[in-house]
Amino acid sequence: MAYDGGFPGGGSLSLAVARRLMKVVNKADRLTRSLRALERTASTSRVLNLLSIAAQSGHRPDHAEAPMFRNRILNTALVVKHRLRTDDIFLFDEARPTATKIIIPFERSDLGLGGQSFFVGQRGWVDLLREACNEHSDMARDLAVLRMIDQLPSLDPFLLREHLRRHGQMVSPCYFALSSGDLEQMQSFVSVQISRLINLAYQGSGRVVGGAHAARLVEALLSTDVDERLEPLRETLVMDGESFKEGVFSWKGFLYYKWMLTRLWPELETVSGEIGRLVVTGARDPETSRFIEETRKRLRRGVIAERTAILRALAVYDQAFEDLIDNGRPQAFREFLLRAPDMFLSLGEKVGVIAHIASFWRYRFPEGQTPVADVDEAVDILQDFDSGLSVSLNV
Repeated sequence: MAYDGGFPGGGSLSLAVARRLMKVVNKADRLTRSLRALERTASTSRVLNLLSIAAQSGHRPDHAEAPMFRNRILNTALVVKHRLRTDDIFLFDEARPTATKIIIPFERSDLGLGGQSFFVGQRGWVDLLREACNEHSDMARDLAVLRMIDQLPSLDPFLLREHLRRHGQMVSPCYFALSSGDLEQMQSFVSVQISRLINLAYQGSGRVVGGAHAARLVEALLSTDVDERLEPLRETLVMDGESFKEGVFSWKGFLYYKWMLTRLWPELETVSGEIGRLVVTGARDPETSRFIEETRKRLRRGVIAERTAILRALAVYDQAFEDLIDNGRPQAFREFLLRAPDMFLSLGEKVGVIAHIASFWRYRFPEGQTPVADVDEAVDILQDFDSGLSVSLNV
């Protein structure tokens, strides 16, 4: 059972103990890889930057009416999916490979000054949260949302939104925007994906859709808000306002996952090969050697199986989209989009798992260098990767 704060057997942490457990983050802290760098990312699969979201969308009524967190300090924190390292493990009562890290800046206008950080689920985390947020009233709702977020393998906005919605938490759309970096890289990919639909939307109008106009439609599709620029597409799909907003969100989700896979798969092929060539140093018994070899093989097969499952899910989208373009059946595509969020939990979890394998491996073992790890670290990494796979494979 997860430990939700206080001492085992009852009671709560003293402020002195809480302060000792609270880690101070500064710009040299390798665990955060620079708060200033995180500040530039509003929302990615690894980082949910509530401070940046507040700066960009704090003027919107829905930002205050349907916040991610009710506590104002917590609602300007940085939430990071973090792989636990040796000096983090002692903070928990049970073993776990990853955790959700909360970083609360000392000064919102200058993240270089550092901040306070703690993990959801670490010993005494509720007391740490209350002290950092200067909150002494009921935080039940915010604590529940933090536990929901901690259950997820990543912070990808489509997975996060659907997970919260299924648990009855309706949060403003501004909290699920794609990061500026992701948007920039997705532009050309999405342009190719929807160019045929744009042509269909203007078919018979006598208008020629130029590259600049198409680019504006792509920008509108990927933005947080659904505005009049997408009106021709709404009419093509014969959808009302609210249904169209939901449909656009689903559409962005599938385009996001398709784009993610185009980036991930080449890297995963390379990483899978490197896992097989990992040089493990140090003495080990026969059982440990057998575990390492069997897990290497299982991981290679597991990554392929996960990719196959992802492609199978994306094929459902492709089929519905082709039906719209080739057969002019907007109703089928519309119905698919409205059902699509049901697929985001499974799809997002699978993409999150393989993204974690690719990103952590490359972070730990830079490209072009022979991957070398001592036996304890090798077992730790392989166990982490193996436990994340949703498929059950025998060697």
